[in-house]
Amino acid sequence: MKITGVQNEDQQKGRLSSVSMAIRILKAFEGDDAEIGITELARRLGIAKSTVHRLVVTLMAEDFLEQNRETGRYRLGLELFRLGSLVRNRMDLSTEARTLLMDLRQETDETVLLGVPAGPEIMYVRVQPSRQAVRISAEIGMRAPYHSTAAGRAILAFQPENRIAALVGATLPLRTPKTVTDPDKLQKLLGNVRRLGFAVEDEENELGMRAIAAPIHDAQSDVVGAVVIAGPVQRLSLKNLNAFAEPLLVAARAISARLGHRGALAGGDA
Repeated sequence: MKITGVQNEDQQKGRLSSVSMAIRILKAFEGDDAEIGITELARRLGIAKSTVHRLVVTLMAEDFLEQNRETGRYRLGLELFRLGSLVRNRMDLSTEARTLLMDLRQETDETVLLGVPAGPEIMYVRVQPSRQAVRISAEIGMRAPYHSTAAGRAILAFQPENRIAALVGATLPLRTPKTVTDPDKLQKLLGNVRRLGFAVEDEENELGMRAIAAPIHDAQSDVVGAVVIAGPVQRLSLKNLNAFAEPLLVAARAISARLGHRGALAGGDA
């Protein structure tokens, strides 16, 4: 028999303490010193050199820190730059999209959302609810899968091939009886997204809901999000949904332009 309560709690506190110290190490580089050695980090933070070294090795393994081989000192790694760029891009995207999302909601009178990549899922960072009595329920911060949503497929279709293959080849959850989980069928759907410039969702993530989504490109032509129009099946037949494609694409292109995109967009339009 094992005593788990106190032991697990102590272990959890130890892990949290390590996280806190790792954050303190990263914040030590906020000053003028671009590179700092183990001894100096230990002195500044009041932490044992052995502890600092252990945490630095962990941070290096995740590319949060890197070592100058000539001096032996450490500096911030490229992973922090990547994560910071993601935060900046998402903040800029949400800000630049706000007015255009409101205009699209005004034009369609359906719920309009802004989705962005969030690790293994997408996350909705803006929601403009429909003013109609019957409408879908959506909240900022809500997450959803790539494979079963219009927003997810609009984003996934333009990712590197290895990322697409990794997700499509995984065991995908069946969200509804209509969810496409077969890799070949899903790849075909993604090909249609690249050809048409938008993705359609027909009760594949939630019964009673349909959606259409178009990708948003940034200044580097990367797809950083998707604009979504969603509503109940009682009002949104597939014909009605496809009729929203043109205003949706106009909004996605306008948001992309605000992010600095100047190249050809999905669907072959400039």
